[in-house]
Amino acid sequence: MNDAKNILIPLAPGFEEIEALTVVDILRRAGALVVTAGLAAGPIEGRNGIRVLPDADLDDITEEAFHMLVLPGGAKGTENLKKDKRVIDIIKKFHGDNRLIAAICAAPTVLSAAGVTRGRKVASYPGVRHELRDEIISHDRVVVDGSIITSQSPGTAMEFAFALVEILYGKEKVKEINKSVLARI
Repeated sequence: MNDAKNILIPLAPGFEEIEALTVVDILRRAGALVVTAGLAAGPIEGRNGIRVLPDADLDDITEEAFHMLVLPGGAKGTENLKKDKRVIDIIKKFHGDNRLIAAICAAPTVLSAAGVTRGRKVASYPGVRHELRDEIISHDRVVVDGSIITSQSPGTAMEFAFALVEILYGKEKVKEINKSVLARI
């Protein structure tokens, strides 16, 4: 039985590398089919100057094919995600279909800008919490509120990634993957 889940991770210039690549790695170890999609063609440079070649261009993505959307943070990357109408439209479609939406660090502000976190409990980077006016702010490291999963920062990326695995595949898959990763989760 193939229980692989399709995960979409948009990459914008200035994305936080730890948050994006940790999630890609852990989800792929779990058997998820993760597609990184660049907002522009070619390599995308993260906040620390690491250049990543996305699997696809966002324009070539059919959002209906995905079970989960994951937004990495990074101040500049988050602002670029917020400004991209395609990203906002994808968020709204996922929300309308009650599909899983995850965001870490500053990226929950993108969900807020799209209007999908109003009245929901969310975690975010402390420096952007003032932008979350209609949300219930949590100081937990990872928060699950219905189909919305949020987390605080690069330092919570591993916990966030494992929380996503647990939601998609269960606790046993988390234990299986962590046998080789040895994370404190």
